[in-house]
Amino acid sequence: MIRHVVMFKFKEEAEGRTKAENLAIAKEMLEALPAKIDLIRASAVSINSTNADPSNYDLCLIADFDSFEDLAAYIVHPDHKAVGAFMRPVRLSRACVDFEI
Repeated sequence: MIRHVVMFKFKEEAEGRTKAENLAIAKEMLEALPAKIDLIRASAVSINSTNADPSNYDLCLIADFDSFEDLAAYIVHPDHKAVGAFMRPVRLSRACVDFEI
């Protein structure tokens, strides 16, 4: 099993929306992916708590796949690419770790 962990830091404002608005849209889009991409075995999406350190990353995705081949297929899947197209102009940075569990 492969665990894919991705964290994003968002811009305060982008594409005419606030950070909170863009976070909500991104969370909704990411949470919709398991119903569209059957390679995803498990998935969780979380937004950093307003009580947490504001220097933390803003959003975290944790997704599990059967293999690195399945993860690679997910990365190029059109529904995943649509999320990436939304995220690019609204994020400041991205960090990712992929590992076997």
